[in-house]
Amino acid sequence: MKMKMKSVGLLAFTVLLNACSLTLPVNGQMSDGTETFTGSATGELDGGGKLSLISSSGRSCEGTFVYVTSRNGQGIFTCSDGQSGPFEFVSTGTRGTGTGRIGGSAFTFTFG
Repeated sequence: MKMKMKSVGLLAFTVLLNACSLTLPVNGQMSDGTETFTGSATGELDGGGKLSLISSSGRSCEGTFVYVTSRNGQGIFTCSDGQSGPFEFVSTGTRGTGTGRIGGSAFTFTFG
């Protein structure tokens, strides 16, 4: 019985731990249409998160973000080619849209 209770407790803890973050797919493109990208966004319960992208040209970009309101967030990317830039987004919690700049070029993205 003791072992069964321990297993139930471990299972509940694991479920709770996994519920503290949400990872969603991301798709986007440069505004001039020259490059597309895919990736993921992981939001944490504390209002922060990470955005990871791979572009059609092979560059990878990593960024962190924070929610500044319950629906709006902002962050900064750094890419494998040395370029970086800000981004912002609007979220419903499970999907959203965003815009930003990488090395002076505009891009748009959706997630969820």
